[in-house]
Amino acid sequence: MSETRVIKKYPNRRLYDTVESRYITLADIRRLVTEKVEFVVIDKKSQEDITRSILLQVIAEQEHEGDPMMSQDFLAQVIRAYGGTMPGMVGDYLEQSLKLFTAQQAQIRDRVRSMVGMDPMSTMTNLAQENFQRWRQMQDAFFKSMMGGSRPVDDEPHE
Repeated sequence: MSETRVIKKYPNRRLYDTVESRYITLADIRRLVTEKVEFVVIDKKSQEDITRSILLQVIAEQEHEGDPMMSQDFLAQVIRAYGGTMPGMVGDYLEQSLKLFTAQQAQIRDRVRSMVGMDPMSTMTNLAQENFQRWRQMQDAFFKSMMGGSRPVDDEPHE
C-alpha cells in the first residue's frame, strides 16, 4: 500500500503537492479523488487536517459548473439534518447509499459486458462518434450540392 500523499495549503490559499513538487488546483484534487489516490490536505500555518473542507470546495465547484447533481431541496435537507438529533446517522446512510449505487453500476456494467462482450460505456461513446461522423458527411454532401460541387467544403469561411 502506498503512503498517503500530503498536500499543503498555504496562507495565500494555494495548494502544494509535496509528491509532484508543484502547486495544484481543485481540479487536480478532483483528479486525485477519481484516481483513488490517498491524500491529506494540511493547513501549513496551523498544521490542521483540512481535507474535508477542500473536498467540499471540490463538490461546490462541481455543483456550480455544468449539470448539478444535487437539487436545492436535497441540499436544504442535508443542512436541516445537521440540526437534527442524529446527523452522523444521516451521513452514514448517504455514504452507504452511494457505495451501494456505485457497486450496482459496476455489476450492471459487468453483466452487459459479459452478455454483449463489450463495455456499454465505450459502446455508447463509439456509437456517438460514428453518428457524428455520418452527420458530418451528410452535412458536407448537402453543402457541396448547394454550392454546385465546384469547391471543397471546409470549416474556414470564404470571403
